[in-house]
Amino acid sequence: MSPSSSISPTAHYTGYVWARNGLSHPELETVEGRVLFESLRPLMVARSAVGEPTLEQYLMARHTTIDACLEQAIESAGVSQVIEVASGMSARGWRFTHRYGDRLTYIEADLPEMAERKRRALRRIGSLSPRHHVATLDALRGDGPHSLPALAAQLDHRRGLAIITEGLLGYLPDAAVAGIWRRFAATLKQFPSGRYISDIHLEINQTPQVRLFRLLLSAFVRGRVHLHFKAPEDVVAALRSAGFARAEVLPAGPLELARVVEAWT
Repeated sequence: MSPSSSISPTAHYTGYVWARNGLSHPELETVEGRVLFESLRPLMVARSAVGEPTLEQYLMARHTTIDACLEQAIESAGVSQVIEVASGMSARGWRFTHRYGDRLTYIEADLPEMAERKRRALRRIGSLSPRHHVATLDALRGDGPHSLPALAAQLDHRRGLAIITEGLLGYLPDAAVAGIWRRFAATLKQFPSGRYISDIHLEINQTPQVRLFRLLLSAFVRGRVHLHFKAPEDVVAALRSAGFARAEVLPAGPLELARVVEAWT
């Protein structure tokens, strides 16, 4: 199974989690997401009963931490354009464009089938506009149609840009992540303010509980969840090698099942 084909189940599941927790619109909640959530509910209830973190708690901590990083980039770092790569059924674009209006241009980018589904949902919401739209993107392509360079060429190079990935990197092998980061850095350097924000898994956090959590997640997406780095300093070194000027790894909420990385060009 290709990395791309492993991602779709989590796009539906996470979309349902955002809706359950007031971070989304009902149009971005899918039947598939509800079915997947309910299928895992007994296990999550059992984990919660013995004080263990649940998949929903992990996803909420990750999502809200990325939100906070993006908010800071917009408010204080000159970012006024966003590309969310593999955006799935995330409502972040809808929420942020509603909040910031004409101050922000937000592009939701994904593979063709998911991009079209997201486009139809946003059309029903009435959110599509020149400031908020959906683009077809294959993050693994280095050039040509549906590549990041082709998409970024359509933006205003006088304004700051943030690139976001959430729930993507863990399903890609090391070489693919390195290639994506090089393309992200090269793209962001074309803008006066460039910021990359993403979740990241680290070996250093792999307690027995977290290892079990990863096994459950791997079974859920029907594919391997990769651990690319042992510690935060390894992530920072890899991002600098990819072309970023600096980077920082932050805890994703109190659970620390995952971390969030910010990198600057």
